[in-house]
Amino acid sequence: MQASFTINSSDTLYVRESLIEYAKQFELACILDSNSHYILPDNVNSAKFDIIAGFSFSNNKAKKITNFDSIDSYLALNKGWHLGYITYDLKNNFEDLQSKNPDYLDWPPMLFFDPDILILLQKHTLTVISNSLMSCAEVFKDLIKLPSPNFNPVHFRLTPRISKIEYLEKIFQIKKRIYNGDIYEVNFCHELYTHAKIDPYSYFSLINNLSPSPFASFFKVKDKYLLCLSPERFLKKEGDSILMQPMKGTAPRSVFEKEDLNLKVELLADIKERSENIMIVDLVRNDLSKIAHKNSVRVEELCKIYSFAHVHQMISSIRAKLRTNLFSEIIKATFPMGSMTGAPKIEAMKIIDDYETIKRGLYSGAVGYISPSFDFDFNVVIRSLQYNAKIDYLSYMVGSAITALSDPAKEYEECLLKAYGIRNDFNKEVYT
Repeated sequence: MQASFTINSSDTLYVRESLIEYAKQFELACILDSNSHYILPDNVNSAKFDIIAGFSFSNNKAKKITNFDSIDSYLALNKGWHLGYITYDLKNNFEDLQSKNPDYLDWPPMLFFDPDILILLQKHTLTVISNSLMSCAEVFKDLIKLPSPNFNPVHFRLTPRISKIEYLEKIFQIKKRIYNGDIYEVNFCHELYTHAKIDPYSYFSLINNLSPSPFASFFKVKDKYLLCLSPERFLKKEGDSILMQPMKGTAPRSVFEKEDLNLKVELLADIKERSENIMIVDLVRNDLSKIAHKNSVRVEELCKIYSFAHVHQMISSIRAKLRTNLFSEIIKATFPMGSMTGAPKIEAMKIIDDYETIKRGLYSGAVGYISPSFDFDFNVVIRSLQYNAKIDYLSYMVGSAITALSDPAKEYEECLLKAYGIRNDFNKEVYT
């Protein structure tokens, strides 16, 4: 069943909030929010829909796939909408790699599901697709009568899993590997964590409003939650065109217009930040060449600065024309994304596992959708809070690119800057 409903501007914002409340009754839920109501930079988003949301009542009974080796046959046999994620550790399926660090979040390596109820919001048109006993009109009626989430502040302090001294020593050791010629660049991440009980629904609503981002997502698998405020796209496919937009280079925003402009200009001119970005652009061009028609890989934008709620970011855009339509081949060639690994990619991933102290899991993975026409769009899972409600475990990972020009102390400060999205006005002690 499918039906479309026309809604006005105020209802659009209301539905956006009520979808989060609606997710409470389901074991599987995914909300992809482009935050189109927020004035976002040109071109960085270019999302086809303002919101895509899917829900399934039972995790056990849902039509889903968790086996990457079977993904192509699954997609061929099941035409429709698929929402899902890929964890960083799926890399071990593609290369001779491992993830030996501890894991407290326990996400399945990959999961895609076919929603019982799918909601598509595009400007003033809300489309409901129901594969359940509920009619589309009943779903729409439920959505518009739901209250917005009520936020009950829970003050918690996230503790770094490694101290600042340990962090600086690890960066020193990684730079030695760079000087030895083992690596050019590596994205090193560390975890901030705590044990606390939160309401993930209202908390996502709160931080999504405080730090609107073009690739925000909420994902629920029974008692596991992802609250993602990502500003970065991994890859987008439309027909035979594929777009990747690696993000490397970060600077803070200022409330003062002149100072904010100066910070933006300084980021654009920063030799270290530009070198980070350009190295990853070369890596992405190489990845895409494995699945693209000859001479079709093009850099559309190089080191362009985009401004978000709390940070300026340097983003490049690389497009190619695909010569394969197999999802597995596209993912194997491009994942994990270069912005979260380094160059050369395989050696970078080995170093990541040597120096990081926690399994990344869904962090630096990707969340997105596959449409019935086999177009898809996936984010990069960064600026994200992960929550295991079974053990009340909260995890927030941050990282930065380490090169020969990196100043370890500045890298540490950049990591804290990236945590600003959840270090908001009501909770200034979210990390130490």
